[in-house]
Amino acid sequence: MVKLSVEEIIKKIQNEETFEAVSNDYSFTLKIEKYTHYACAAVHDGHQFRKELWENCLHTEYERWFEEDPATKEMVKSHPIVIAGCDSRFEYDLNRAPETAIYTDAWGKQLWKKPLPKEMHKKSLQKHANFYKVVKALISKLEEKFGVCVVYDMHSYNWKRWTREVPTWNLGTSNINNHRFGNDIESWRKILSETPFSKDIKSTAKINDTFQGNGYFLKYITQNFQNTLVIATEIAKIYCDELSQIMYPEVVATVEKYLKTELKKHATTFYKTHQLNG
Repeated sequence: MVKLSVEEIIKKIQNEETFEAVSNDYSFTLKIEKYTHYACAAVHDGHQFRKELWENCLHTEYERWFEEDPATKEMVKSHPIVIAGCDSRFEYDLNRAPETAIYTDAWGKQLWKKPLPKEMHKKSLQKHANFYKVVKALISKLEEKFGVCVVYDMHSYNWKRWTREVPTWNLGTSNINNHRFGNDIESWRKILSETPFSKDIKSTAKINDTFQGNGYFLKYITQNFQNTLVIATEIAKIYCDELSQIMYPEVVATVEKYLKTELKKHATTFYKTHQLNG
């Protein structure tokens, strides 16, 4: 892995170079082992929270971790194109539009002791803007090269805060073209419902049950690119104890191993179908 500026990253994409890099402000990573018709994203994987914000933040480190999506990058690490956030969503949320990306409160609790100075806002929003410059360059290149592509937008959610039974996997589809991509969504749901967890973890997958896919990452790509499907894919945090902040690496490994083959198969079927249909 190398450290590159946003401009250098974009130039490499435009030249179809393979590389693995972290942005020079350490806000996101991008790996391109080869140019393919699909990509994986983990925009909430990050936990970094820059030190100049610590004293002003009312949320504890654990409270921030609780709302982040740890290990979502790990689950798709074997795939050829992976983009992931390094910073906590509490600094700026990559899955929100720029005007709402910096929280004033989070999950019912005020975030800052004092309102953030403009210079702090500006620093965070520059990171947000840089990420989306790279996303735009990446999807532009994939559509140019393959005509169509699919992006697996990986997230997790806190199932223990729900008062009803919720699925292990949830797909959010309210902001995509379901008429065009409905079969692709259903086939992905079925694949996820067969994840080979241990006996004490049920493998269920539903569409728009807990979340509907209203994130900015999905909306940004969908609104700016006509031939890219973004599938908002949420896994319940059965891979950790969300109340005790204990990770279960064996469960993460199960997901990663399964997606290593099944995600690739799904992406290949998607490409064959839509390449022919236009």
